[in-house]
Amino acid sequence: MQLFSADFIFDGFQFLPSDSMIILDDMGIISGVTKATDQTNVIHLNGLLMPGMINAHCHLELSHMKDVIKEKTGLVEFLLNINQQRANHTEEEIKKAIHNAEHEMLQNGIVAVGDISNTLLSFEQKQQKNLHYHTFVECVGLLNTNAHQRFEAAEKIYNEFTQLHESSIVVHAPYSVSENLIELIDQASKGKITTIHNQECDDENRLFQNGDGNFLKLFEFILHDSTFFRPSGKTSLQTYFPKFHHQKKLILVHNTVSSKEDIEFANSFEKELFWCLCPNANLYIEQKLPDVLMMLEQGCQMVLGTDSLASNHSLSILDEILTLQHHIPSISLHEKLKWATSNGARALGMHDLGSFKKGKKPCLIQIENVISSEVLPEKPEVKIVKVLGS
Repeated sequence: MQLFSADFIFDGFQFLPSDSMIILDDMGIISGVTKATDQTNVIHLNGLLMPGMINAHCHLELSHMKDVIKEKTGLVEFLLNINQQRANHTEEEIKKAIHNAEHEMLQNGIVAVGDISNTLLSFEQKQQKNLHYHTFVECVGLLNTNAHQRFEAAEKIYNEFTQLHESSIVVHAPYSVSENLIELIDQASKGKITTIHNQECDDENRLFQNGDGNFLKLFEFILHDSTFFRPSGKTSLQTYFPKFHHQKKLILVHNTVSSKEDIEFANSFEKELFWCLCPNANLYIEQKLPDVLMMLEQGCQMVLGTDSLASNHSLSILDEILTLQHHIPSISLHEKLKWATSNGARALGMHDLGSFKKGKKPCLIQIENVISSEVLPEKPEVKIVKVLGS
């Protein structure tokens, strides 16, 4: 048995009273939380003690593109650059970058990742089981005529990843899939956790509402044609959401331009929704953050992601919290830490992680230089707490 106290303890939901103590059994599993005692075997940690963090949205495959794409280009230019440059590296270089990116997440106190994959390039790294993963195999295909071909290609990748851990076949974004492909993915989503890039920029809504804007440029680049697209007269979310019949648990990512009406519309369906914020990627690409306070007023369950090193300078959930702390200081630290721990674990269905509830094995993270339960320091000093059974 091991006993831990700290200057501050966040249990995945709230800050505990200052005299609290975490009890772990010899397997590193939480036995309970109690009042600290004068026992000599209590290990006291300086700063903040908390569960390991959850990165609900990442693209490990793009780790080799760090500092390749210019900031503040807007989403369409960013996607064009990704398409043009993602293959300009050897497989060895890509796999080395994936290895380094995973190591960075470990060093930053991340224990689990919802990772987007289009290929098997991250398979070898995930085999090491250094982190808990849910792999989202992403489907892209604009034309109905090749929907089955696109789905079958994703299914082959899915069949490999599912040998390692829970995985899902998912829609990339509303603007990048055909009607037939959405239907195939929806059928494959029964009982699965799924995700989608949602309303990342104004042009996305403009495309669906009016049939114009910068996405036509993307279609011309990919297909040399944009005449196939038919606008619905509604926002992107209100267009695609009714087509998701089987997806009960859904992580909507970015939500940069989601409105109150969009959220109310999504909430009218019987689905368990999580709204993932990737603030540093939003600023990197679009120079814009979602209306987070409005989302909280609407009761959105929030989680945090880093996106990729193509759109971010680090893979650190703490850096995402610091950005929110700077731009929206009215959101309490305990709320943001909840998004990073227990909410993220629920979103990815990783029930052993995310909190100090009895029976869980969440990994213990220490942030040494925390001196307040109100704010994080500008440069958090993270340590993984060594426990028995780990």
